Amino acid sequence: MNNTIFITLKYQEKEICKKEVPAGTQVQSIIDDFKMDSSTIYAVLINNELCPLDSKIKYSSVIEPVLNNTKEGASVYRRSLCLLLAAAAHNIFPKTRLLVGHSLGHGYYYTLDTGKPIEAKQITALGREMSALVKKDIPITTSEISWQQAAELFEKTGLTETRKQLNFNCTPSIKINTLDTFSDLYFGPLVLSTGVLKVFELMKYGDGFLLRFPKSSEPDKLASFKDQPKLFEIYSKYKEWGKRIGVTSAASINQIIAENKIKDFIEITETFQQKNISKIASQIIDKGSVKVVLIAGPSSSGKTTSAKKLGLELQAMGYQPKIISLDNYYIGRDKTPLDENGKPDYECLEALDVKLLNQNLVDLFDGKTVNIPSYDFHTGTSYFDSDNMLTLKENEILILEGIHGLNDKLTPKVPAEYKFKIYLSALTQLNLDDHNRVSTSDNRLIRRIVRDNNFRGKPAAGTIEMWPSVTKGEELHIFPFQNNADAILNTALDYELSVLRVFAAPLLRQVTPLQKEYAEARRLLSFLENFSTVAPSAVPNRSIIREFIGGSAFKY
Repeated sequence: MNNTIFITLKYQEKEICKKEVPAGTQVQSIIDDFKMDSSTIYAVLINNELCPLDSKIKYSSVIEPVLNNTKEGASVYRRSLCLLLAAAAHNIFPKTRLLVGHSLGHGYYYTLDTGKPIEAKQITALGREMSALVKKDIPITTSEISWQQAAELFEKTGLTETRKQLNFNCTPSIKINTLDTFSDLYFGPLVLSTGVLKVFELMKYGDGFLLRFPKSSEPDKLASFKDQPKLFEIYSKYKEWGKRIGVTSAASINQIIAENKIKDFIEITETFQQKNISKIASQIIDKGSVKVVLIAGPSSSGKTTSAKKLGLELQAMGYQPKIISLDNYYIGRDKTPLDENGKPDYECLEALDVKLLNQNLVDLFDGKTVNIPSYDFHTGTSYFDSDNMLTLKENEILILEGIHGLNDKLTPKVPAEYKFKIYLSALTQLNLDDHNRVSTSDNRLIRRIVRDNNFRGKPAAGTIEMWPSVTKGEELHIFPFQNNADAILNTALDYELSVLRVFAAPLLRQVTPLQKEYAEARRLLSFLENFSTVAPSAVPNRSIIREFIGGSAFKY
């Protein structure tokens, strides 16, 4: 029987070489054939599936390196760094739980489950232990153990939420990562050994600390820290709320679903979100001088539905809102600036007719009637419709939603006292388990995949392919202005991933190994498998989730 296979090594679409190797050859043994600095290779793509360097090549494959200066490479580094921190915490504080919180800039927020703020000397001890483990260059291994062994392991090491999650993942074997004497649940490829993990910092923040890591574009150094106090305040508020209602992890949600209590939980989360929208409406009215509410947020943060729900709250207070999308002010495809790849950059401020917008706003506030432009996305042209005339009366407030709402360059002609700015994002407070967080970006990407397919007929691969350009635009045009907001609204609902899985999983399974988007599709599928499903019929018809799955009572 022939036990040899053929592999093709590629980099940036170019073939480097072809080889015949024995089946079962470890990837690590052939990475020198890429003819590049092997220390910059953190993982590989085997037929477009992300795999660790200690993987065995089982069949004829195309293999590509995943470098440290790529998004995928940075993810491998961050996951590995989190395991390093968890191992250090286990060594230094064996009877104390280390709990991951949320992302903040290029870092993750952590606390110790002691009920007290962490002390500077404890952070110093953790940092020293991490550095010692890096210096020892300890191998990081991946293995499979029985379900029973995993349950006993996580009980012994005090990983409470990780152990609970096993009740909803009753497979014969469980994959784990091990660093020295510490083991944790496997969530994706890691680096081969701790010696790689030299760039990090532990920084005191709030009652806990930040584990800071490098950006993908600069893997050898840490960027300067940029604080986001308003965002941190909202995260903390929702984390505290999660603790009060006893729902902090995927296992918590799964338990509620298993006990058939999900309908009550959905009502609780929807009511809590609506109360926060109501509070913002009261802030707007209390300010006394607001003529325009500017709503901004990243892709799939629920801007359109949030604007409509806020409008209802304002109506309940005796005001008449008029909602306009900034999309109406696109200047047209032929006039839109090009990005570095020569494609229209619809994310930049210059893609909008800022001059016309400001003139319209000034005229409206002066009591004049204006003709609001419209934009045809199919033809890429701006046009005017006589049915789109608008006048603002004394008790009417304009709601303007779009990605540039918090940037004062959008509305330079409007006095500050006339404006109220709201920042939206899906800031989920859930964790997967003790040490693994739910990414806000992943939450939004899954929303976008479902919406793009439902309303635009776009396959999952198409949404995944364009997502990097979307997030790049957010980094440039949205996130820098977060702290300009008068209020921040969290649009995440703790049950939503259980609903979105029903729609997203079949779409993600249609991405083939021949597509570049396969690795990301597989990662998202694996992520969604942590959540039990909830029937879409359980979602209220005015929920933000309806903006993505359909069936909303609102018209879009």
